[in-house]
Amino acid sequence: MNITQFSIRRPIFTIVVMAMLVILSVVSLTRLPVQLMPDIDPPIAVVATSYPGASPDEIVQTVTEPLEEDLSSVTGLNNLQSQTQEGTSLIILEFNFDMTISDIELEVRDVLETAELPEGANDPAFIEFDITMFPSLQMAMNSELSDNLQIENDLTEITRQLERTEGVASLTISGLETREVLVELDTAELQNYGLSQQDISDIISSKNLSVPAGTIVDEEEGYTITTRTTANIESIEELREIVLLEMPDEEGEVTSVTLDDVAEVTFNSEEDEIITQLNQVDALQLDMMLEDGANAALVNSEFRSELDELLEDERYDHFDYAVVYDEGQYITDSIDSVYVALISGAGLAMLVLFIFLRTVRAPLIIGFAIPFSILTTFALFYFVDFSINMMTLGGLALGIGMLIDNSVIVIENIYRHMSMGKPRMQAAKDGTKEITSAVIAATLTTASVFLPVVFVTGIISQLFVPLALAIVFSLFSSLFVALTIVPMLASRFLKVPKGMSEAARKESTQMSALRKMTRFTLRHRFLVLVFAVLVFVAGIWGVSNQGMEFMPESDEGVFIVTVEKEQGVLLNETFETVQGIEEIIKENENVDSYLSTIGGNPMMGFGTEANVGQIMVTLVPFDDRDASTFDVIDALEEDIIESDTSADIAVSPMMEAGLGEPNTLAFTLTDDNRERLDETEAELIDLILEEDETFNAVESSADGENSELQIIIDEEDAMEEGFVPAQVAMQLFNASNGIAATTMEHDGEFLTINVKYPESILDSEENFGNILIPNNEGEYIALANIASFEEVETEPMILRDSLSEARSITVWYDSDMVLNDAYTELNNILEDYEFHDDTTYNVGGNVELLLDALPQIALLLILGVIFTYLVMAAQFESLRAPIAILMTIPLAFIGVALSLIITQNALSVIAMVGAVLLIGIIVNNAILLVDFILQQKAKGMDTYEAIEVSVQNRFRPILITAITTIMGMLPIALGLGEGQEMVAPMGIVVIGGLATSTLLTLFIIPIVYSYLDKETRDINKKYMTTDGQLISKREFLRLKKEQENNGSEYGYPNE
Repeated sequence: MNITQFSIRRPIFTIVVMAMLVILSVVSLTRLPVQLMPDIDPPIAVVATSYPGASPDEIVQTVTEPLEEDLSSVTGLNNLQSQTQEGTSLIILEFNFDMTISDIELEVRDVLETAELPEGANDPAFIEFDITMFPSLQMAMNSELSDNLQIENDLTEITRQLERTEGVASLTISGLETREVLVELDTAELQNYGLSQQDISDIISSKNLSVPAGTIVDEEEGYTITTRTTANIESIEELREIVLLEMPDEEGEVTSVTLDDVAEVTFNSEEDEIITQLNQVDALQLDMMLEDGANAALVNSEFRSELDELLEDERYDHFDYAVVYDEGQYITDSIDSVYVALISGAGLAMLVLFIFLRTVRAPLIIGFAIPFSILTTFALFYFVDFSINMMTLGGLALGIGMLIDNSVIVIENIYRHMSMGKPRMQAAKDGTKEITSAVIAATLTTASVFLPVVFVTGIISQLFVPLALAIVFSLFSSLFVALTIVPMLASRFLKVPKGMSEAARKESTQMSALRKMTRFTLRHRFLVLVFAVLVFVAGIWGVSNQGMEFMPESDEGVFIVTVEKEQGVLLNETFETVQGIEEIIKENENVDSYLSTIGGNPMMGFGTEANVGQIMVTLVPFDDRDASTFDVIDALEEDIIESDTSADIAVSPMMEAGLGEPNTLAFTLTDDNRERLDETEAELIDLILEEDETFNAVESSADGENSELQIIIDEEDAMEEGFVPAQVAMQLFNASNGIAATTMEHDGEFLTINVKYPESILDSEENFGNILIPNNEGEYIALANIASFEEVETEPMILRDSLSEARSITVWYDSDMVLNDAYTELNNILEDYEFHDDTTYNVGGNVELLLDALPQIALLLILGVIFTYLVMAAQFESLRAPIAILMTIPLAFIGVALSLIITQNALSVIAMVGAVLLIGIIVNNAILLVDFILQQKAKGMDTYEAIEVSVQNRFRPILITAITTIMGMLPIALGLGEGQEMVAPMGIVVIGGLATSTLLTLFIIPIVYSYLDKETRDINKKYMTTDGQLISKREFLRLKKEQENNGSEYGYPNE
């Protein structure tokens, strides 16, 4: 007794097993994490070193290059790059994708601990790249209060409570004022009393201390107690009265010199170096980062609920906030749209079944089977530690048609047997038994297509293994349902409408036309095959003209405007440029809000730059706008860029997957000789810009040189005055930046006491030269007496790649072009250019990702075809029959080409994965057909008759399964929901390929099979009659039979 018969005979047992699986699946579903995409953990780490006050060139020589040499031998290192700017060195380590950062972290830390760095450089920090480093939730907050201290205190308390939310890693706030106690020195009085800036700082620090003083042991009382010496500055008045020195006057009286005599001591509010505004109103920016592995949708929702609850408290009700970007909400909307696509696809598939079978019961049985298959798949997700994301759900949504294929084939065959007059129970057994082998073979071939994913590595593996396994899990769930639950339910509930007998169906007009067409194609086999080959060649040509891209663009409803002014401009100048752009943005009706940040932290928070700004523009919800994010960008981009021609302005969508900016190419030049590198870069940029019909703009990492005033110390003059160069450099750094002497408590807040020279010393070169520097003997010497000044142009950032100096060049190409066409144009320029032997280049960005992905996809396709063939050969116990079935693949390619051309989609990696998926789907129809042909031949039919009968009997299930699969994928292919653009090409490719392969399978596959079949080859051999006429054996047997019936003799031909 097989599983189908057991299920039919034991319905209660079957229902109990179903109930248990449903309960298990529902519990699993509630515990699955929700993400936008599968976990992508690139093995990338950063070594960050700060060296305050040092120039980029100095840091490269003393920090970056030595660390690069030490790190270059780390195990598994694939690439090493560095970015060095004033005060900061970042070294980016990229490792092989089969490694994790935890594998090499200890080795890297050991290298860093033994590194020899210059005095003044801080210890290198090891930072693992993690997607959670980027904010998952961004908000702008403002308050009705004008008391900045109260605002800061309340916001500090709110963030302290919000950080307790499970899944929240950290919160950062920008836009707050920094309060301090400013000790502004009077240079004349310092010189008068022989005091230095460092002297003042040391004296203040000595008045505010807490030092352990030992332990008192009282043996008589039997106890010990620790002691501590403390001295505190209680108030700003007490600070002013600190005695710096005591000086006797002419009469011998001692006069105390206080801090108030040589400096002005005040509370000072220093604004953050970053200006934040929401919709042109001052605001505070709050960024929330998630813990690794946290559920963004759940955590962000909980975070917002907690914040809403806190702001209902009367202590904090003066705050208001606006959400600028919510990754969790986008994930929720995207996932919901996939669920809608799943449900609507299932509904459409059931409607198709009703139209063909004209009974409500069959679609209801299928409707019951669909959720069971899906729920069982979620249980499997839980046990293999998958999340619910666009790829896993996309796999389910794409597979919704395939999900019901097995059930449709089973129920249609049961329906056919019932149409032949069999009782329901017998029809369920016979109908299921007849196609069990074909259904199993179809499922195994589809699953085998995805078996090669185990050989795929890199980002392709991390993105598409979950999708592939989601489809495989759902297929095996559907196979179980089709062979157990469907026949059990059909044996109890399925009915055939009156007038729908099998005999009547065979004599219908449609079947008569199908028979004629089948016979016609078999008589003209060669011509039909030639036609198919020509169409296939046309398809290849069509796809080649569509171009290729890495990933489709995703409409997240957010785009970014980045602004970079000339180095050295003041923050207010950048602010004015941003304000001009805001005026343009606010006029667009699709814009909901825009958060502007002026002053940036370009190197992971290690410093800020006044010449950069960013505007994050949030559009109204997807359903409420009449344009996509890309349409809005196209409408605004030209005006935004032209609003300030002195600034470098770029407008680009926020790419959630972090897969690179659209319409850009990137490549890196490397050379040990900086002069030659500069020359090569300039010539290449000129050549690229000459192709103005293709390329719009070029940007280099070396653009925007800094103007720097270099202080050249005359060592002889310095020595005569009692200085060494390092001593001068440190005093100048302190004079320019101030010295943080200590802290004091004021109104419950600890404030830094900052000892500074007046701002006027930095007003001009002349004033800077007049800075008085005390030597060891207390004499004050003007800086201009021991140094000269020279203004030079320096690079703001020095880029290195593979231990050589490098330039990163970004090229913008026309939006009407696709990635590979633009790359071809750029590559032609690079290939024609005569590079020096020591100058190298390598392409990066989306092109690099695409070039890395193509061999992986090719491997998937080749191995998918091989495994499919092997599975079918084992199933049919034949090496020839699978060859006929595999001919559906080029037939499907015709539809792939047409679908991409009609929808104007490029061939992306997502579409290529759809093509891999298509291999497993399209062979199923051919398997049904060939399997039925073999069954009929086993009953004694000749090949041509078996083909004719099989086409008639398999026409309806093939057509039904094809249309239900197409309808199931249609919502995904249309990409109507938020976030659906990412998987839409996959649905488009599958629908196109399935449509053409289904139509052609019924006619081309029988022809191919007839060429491979031994009996057909024999029957089509040519024979010569006694009168010299060439005829086929089939024609000879027909003539012989006619003459025998007439009683006449026939001359036997010679072969």
